[in-house]
Amino acid sequence: MSSEAREWVWEHSSSRGAARLVLLSIADRVADDQCISWASLSSLAKRTRASVSTVREAIERLVLAEELEQLDDLVGPQRSTVYRLPLAAESLVRARREQQEEGGDASVADEPPGPATLRLSALRRYGIRPREVPESPARAQKPAVPATGRPRRKPAQRRTGNRYSDIPATGTQNRSEPDLNRRYSSGGPAVTSAAEWRVDPATHAWIRQQGHLDRLGEQGLQAADAKWRAHRATHQPRLADAWAADWKSWIAREHAPGRPNLHAAPGSKGSAPGGMTRAEAHTAALLAALDEPTGMEG
Repeated sequence: MSSEAREWVWEHSSSRGAARLVLLSIADRVADDQCISWASLSSLAKRTRASVSTVREAIERLVLAEELEQLDDLVGPQRSTVYRLPLAAESLVRARREQQEEGGDASVADEPPGPATLRLSALRRYGIRPREVPESPARAQKPAVPATGRPRRKPAQRRTGNRYSDIPATGTQNRSEPDLNRRYSSGGPAVTSAAEWRVDPATHAWIRQQGHLDRLGEQGLQAADAKWRAHRATHQPRLADAWAADWKSWIAREHAPGRPNLHAAPGSKGSAPGGMTRAEAHTAALLAALDEPTGMEG
């Protein structure tokens, strides 16, 4: 079921940047249609190449957006945190119900509209289990005396410092990422890189109105988009509107696939042979015309 959960993140999640990577990493461990997953901060930081603080902030924002739930009453393998993707689970339940209705199963009408109660028996096979209930306050205040009568060993002092020695405790996702490139920052309009920018509905409408989709075709448009992203990969992050204007200008100048080369030499098909320039191709065509017999030779 991890593939369905990842597909939901790609197609329907509103998360961006580091939060999107964190959500995809969590969705990658979804075991069944309950959309339950588990992960630790250190594993998420290593998989997303982000700092622990960045991962923690991303999880908080995903929880506020109701795209992620942290199930504190459950614990995963190696005492990792257990998460649930509620919107993805609802989408899977809805798709299964529609499929059953199409098959003529009348029992689905009695099912509740939301996801079913968690099936803990199905989660145990993946190492997910209920968290142990702590001792009562009365028992914690008066611990039992050992049978031997000897005093308990004084616990060792807890080590301080950063638990994750190979992961930075703070900072942006990587050194090349500017602090302004944070999708959830409230300090002004968000900027993004060319690789992360996506064609919005208004730009889609512009493509059709201007006839570029008919001129280039779907494959030609995808090829032009890939070339644009490759040429803009090293550019500094910009606002989404700036990328949209630059992308439109690129598409408007793009040649249609299979369009003949108007600068080719006369009588030739395609570009000039041998990598000749336009002037060299015209010269070669002129010399060839002079060498042709005219019928006037003696």
